[in-house]
Amino acid sequence: MKKGKKALIAAGCIALSVIVGAGVWQLSVHHQSKKYNLISLDTSNVPEPVTEIFEEGDVQLSEVKMHFTVYGEDGYPLILVHGNGGSQDSLREAAQYLANDYKVYLIESRCHGQSSDPGEISYDLMAKDIKEFIEKMELEKPYLMGHSDGGMNALTVAYTYPDLLGGFISCGSNTNPKKFKPYFTIGVKIADMMKPDKLNDMMLEQPWMTRELLSKITCPAYIVAGEFDIMWLSDTVFIHESIENSKIAIIKSANHSSYISQDGKQAYVLASEFFGAL
Repeated sequence: MKKGKKALIAAGCIALSVIVGAGVWQLSVHHQSKKYNLISLDTSNVPEPVTEIFEEGDVQLSEVKMHFTVYGEDGYPLILVHGNGGSQDSLREAAQYLANDYKVYLIESRCHGQSSDPGEISYDLMAKDIKEFIEKMELEKPYLMGHSDGGMNALTVAYTYPDLLGGFISCGSNTNPKKFKPYFTIGVKIADMMKPDKLNDMMLEQPWMTRELLSKITCPAYIVAGEFDIMWLSDTVFIHESIENSKIAIIKSANHSSYISQDGKQAYVLASEFFGAL
């Protein structure tokens, strides 16, 4: 047999092994996810988005000038918090759909977007900022929905200030940096080596949430992740099981962002079904 033909057969075998391996992995993930409320989000009856901005501005907190945009004139207050490296644009579409039912406060975290950069960032500090924002805006028991770092912010707010929120949804959160899947951690480390960034450093070094901390959460909580998210399913389950008054859902076929920052309709369904039942 010629060398070229042997190489072609070898390449074919490798490709087939990769395809079979990927299929087995997907089946395994699906099987595990089904144990923890694997759902699809029906967007067939979602109302049209409210694209008109009701209010936009800045509010001066103790350490940060926080930029915010409000969609919706009436309704229960709902704060949306974006992920690491994002801005209000990350969840703008979600805010516009949710404005049909809520008065949505789309905020930008410290060191992000048009909010100021005081030089230091952590989940504890961002939680403090959110608390101060709620107090400045005179919001009574608002709902909070956060994605990725925003989801960690939601958890941190809820266990640090147990009486502050009326309920929250934490999407795509992890309890510590070791709970990321290896490919994601490697990617962040490479990016940080090429261009050092305190936002990357935070992902690699924080948070460190224990069962004891999470058990302090008393308000209604919805712990959500994509079926093919960047953190291990076991960590999502750990968060849920550590919070007594919580629900869990795994979004079928979703990745880390596809059901929230990349699809405002799905975010609307997710939020309206949970908060609407409170």
